[in-house]
Amino acid sequence: MSRPTSQPIRVALIDDSAVVRKHLADLLTKAGIEVPITASDPLFAWPKLQADWPDVIVLDVEMPRMDGISFLRRLMSEHPLPVVMCSTLTEAGCETTLQALAAGAVSFVTKPKLGLRDFLEDSSNGLVAAVRAAARANVRALVPAAPTAPLAGGAGGASSAAAAAPTTATAMAVTTERVIALGSSTGGVQVMEQLLPRLPRTMPGMVLVQHMPERFTNAFASRLNGLCELEILEAKDGDRVISGRVLIAPGGKHMQLRRSGAQYVVEVRDGPLVNHHKPSVDVLFKSVAQSAGRNAFGAIFTGMGDDGARGLLEMRRAGAFTLGQDEASCVVYGMPRAAQQQGAVDVELPLSRMAQALIDLALHGRKPL
Repeated sequence: MSRPTSQPIRVALIDDSAVVRKHLADLLTKAGIEVPITASDPLFAWPKLQADWPDVIVLDVEMPRMDGISFLRRLMSEHPLPVVMCSTLTEAGCETTLQALAAGAVSFVTKPKLGLRDFLEDSSNGLVAAVRAAARANVRALVPAAPTAPLAGGAGGASSAAAAAPTTATAMAVTTERVIALGSSTGGVQVMEQLLPRLPRTMPGMVLVQHMPERFTNAFASRLNGLCELEILEAKDGDRVISGRVLIAPGGKHMQLRRSGAQYVVEVRDGPLVNHHKPSVDVLFKSVAQSAGRNAFGAIFTGMGDDGARGLLEMRRAGAFTLGQDEASCVVYGMPRAAQQQGAVDVELPLSRMAQALIDLALHGRKPL
């Protein structure tokens, strides 16, 4: 449901710390965002929300009395709203935040354990941008879908038990000359939790940039690895790109594809932000265009901004077949829109068709219509 852009965004702020609530409310108010509702936990917030539904909810991850995941599931089933999670950079916080994103949250901002007051008073901490993006989000695309079995063209009907079991090294020892490059941002956690479990172990090696800070990408890879038949890893410098494996760029580092003899490997390097991001989808896609050319496939998914559009165009010009997620299934139709407008996309598809399209392209040489 879209909201009139002429009206100020209205936010409910739910955090168990009174100090955090005060500073974040002041920060949002200075940016022209109204904060009519504040509460220390979801149970206190619920009657206030029902009496006056806001445009966006900013939600702490760990709170007393009711955990954020249970609250999100109730909210998404009864009155779906864009939710921005606010969490600390801890291992437990990362996992809980990922569960929240899978349950329907739009995005998240991270609170440091040290220097919290400075963060709360810093207008560049990402919260205002996240709230504004959330207010434009397509909430209907946030309804989680249960992972499904791999689609046609898989490894001979592997059972669900096999899909959840760890893959062995020998099962993925064959190097492939084809590579699939994926890029996503806001809403991408749900996209990958719906897409990757539907792909069989026989898929070519895959490289993925999902905009995330440090620590989150390792937890994200571990979570996906438990859902998929594919092996999902946070990339390390020099890792091989081989059949049945997905390498995720680590938060805070750029990832590039390089040819090493008859093999593909990734380079993981530090460097400046590109398109305000590190890792950047453009950095990955441009390296795929240079190193794999027509032996690659590319797909760009939901996300704010235009990161990946120019890189996907380079891939297409180098002979790669490229896909873009359509507007109706995107949480934020920013990155795919930019790619489409630049002529970088061969075919736009809804998320529900993406898995089969990648299977048809990579395993059968059939292009989607």
